[in-house]
Amino acid sequence: MKTTLIKEILVSEPDGRHVTIYGWVRTKRETKNLVFIQVNDGSCFASIQITLDRDAGISPDTEAELKRITTGSSICATGKLVPSPASGQAVEVAGDSVLVIGEAPVDTYPLQKKNHSLEFLREIAHLRARTNTFGAVARVRSQMAYAIHVFFQERGFNYVHTPVITASDCEGAGEMFQVTTLDLERIAKDGASAAAKGEPAVDYSKDFFGKPANLTVSGQLEAETYATALSRVYTFGPTFRAENSNTTRHLAEFWMVEPEVAFNDLDANMDLEEEFVKFLMNWALTKCTEDMKFFDERIQPGLINSLKAVAEADFARVTYTDAMKELEKNADKFEFKPFWGCDLQSEHERYLTEKVYGRPVMVYNYPKDIKAFYMKLNDDGTTVRAVDLLVPGLGELIGGSEREENLEKLEKRITEMGLNVEDYWWYLDLRRFGTVPHAGFGLGFERLLLYITGMGNIRDVIPYPRAPKLADF
Repeated sequence: MKTTLIKEILVSEPDGRHVTIYGWVRTKRETKNLVFIQVNDGSCFASIQITLDRDAGISPDTEAELKRITTGSSICATGKLVPSPASGQAVEVAGDSVLVIGEAPVDTYPLQKKNHSLEFLREIAHLRARTNTFGAVARVRSQMAYAIHVFFQERGFNYVHTPVITASDCEGAGEMFQVTTLDLERIAKDGASAAAKGEPAVDYSKDFFGKPANLTVSGQLEAETYATALSRVYTFGPTFRAENSNTTRHLAEFWMVEPEVAFNDLDANMDLEEEFVKFLMNWALTKCTEDMKFFDERIQPGLINSLKAVAEADFARVTYTDAMKELEKNADKFEFKPFWGCDLQSEHERYLTEKVYGRPVMVYNYPKDIKAFYMKLNDDGTTVRAVDLLVPGLGELIGGSEREENLEKLEKRITEMGLNVEDYWWYLDLRRFGTVPHAGFGLGFERLLLYITGMGNIRDVIPYPRAPKLADF
């Protein structure tokens, strides 16, 4: 079955040619002689109107089908493409037949009414893409994923697939999901008796990998191995955090974009971040105009102008020390009082971008004690060449750094962080054999989508959110 998408039909000339429409019914309205059906196939925000005129003659079969049509039912309709007298669209279909493919009974289909809360729609994640809001989110998500590949492919980057299962903890946070084939019920049952005998409760030599393994929190470390061979690489895949958080900004499963560039320093890394973000903002504004108009009108008024401002701005660059001085001047404005050595909170990030600088801000040279082991130590011995890109209205959008390429310094940092040096033997080999300065960053894809769509909850920009006690679909 070859079909023509509604988005293609809507931009066609109303030349009276015969067309066939496939999709799901948004609304059906009847007068004495006319029937108006709005049909959408998800290819674009707009629906197409199918009008059937009883005075012009409708077959008994079509009349019977019309009685079966309700909101949500799938149909096939045929007719002539003609100019539309209705405002908002140039064409409609003067229908001559309708066939119901799949019914959606009024008493059981949960999307019969128009205005459902986002909380309710999260409970029916398998159906919410049929609404205007989540259809728009899905299309923008698809476009932005494509834009990411376009940006890096046009700049000589190679796409690398890094492992989802790993024995390394990139961030050193320990909040990871364990992967095992061991019988957990038996371990729980026999663990006490094993401990009484002085034996380990878990014998990982009998596990699938022969040692503890987890779902990855980042593909960065593995990406570095390919950056030191191919010069420019990027990963774009799922990552996992076992953080017991139910905020509007946290997911247990999310997607990360992580480029890594050999022979790059912190300044070049910041240049790449700025270019990347501006590219993505412009892509959303030019490739997703219809959906962005909906978000601007119905989700977050002023959204389009905010994104344009980011795309056109010169990003500020300020050291962590200078940023902290600005925050300490106004310490009474914050719930979390700023001090040198603290990690920036969302309220600090937004204050810097919205009040102090009035544009995106890159804060760099953070205290080493609040950053990961792999970040390059500055000559002062107290800060590392890390950078966070902050944007107005959200806060941190990107985190990155120049990586430590010196073997001895990296080994020392791993030990200081309480990690096992032996677990990173392969990562240290990159410093033993042909080491080079290199840098990269990570962009949380769902956080980007929050910013671009104006949606208020990160669970609404991923098809099937995974969070504590939430893995139903």
